[in-house]
Amino acid sequence: MAKLSTQEIIDAIKEMKILEVKELVDAMKEEFGVDPSAVAVAAAPAAGAAAEEKTDATVVLKDAGAAKIQVIKAIRDITGLGLMEAKALADNGGNVKENVPMDEANDIKAKLEEAGATVELA
Repeated sequence: MAKLSTQEIIDAIKEMKILEVKELVDAMKEEFGVDPSAVAVAAAPAAGAAAEEKTDATVVLKDAGAAKIQVIKAIRDITGLGLMEAKALADNGGNVKENVPMDEANDIKAKLEEAGATVELA
């Protein structure tokens, strides 16, 4: 039996009626023990995520650490927040800056870690 190319299979499916496609899917389930629609849906996001490079990040403060005053000062320098807002962010954690370029996010992370905080990029 001659091997069909992917494009030939797609062309053949395009010419089928909906009921025929459903019967084909059911036959594939029975033959291979796998739902082909589930495989296609699961593979699509994984392929897209691998091809997509992250260009923006959110800087998230996880813990201010022991030198909380230094972290508060760093937060104020980075964000321009007032003393009370910066203290609340240091106490509770959360987003320091959202959707910033990766270079800037890494710089912010380095400054906060230098001050003693635990930071992650999301």
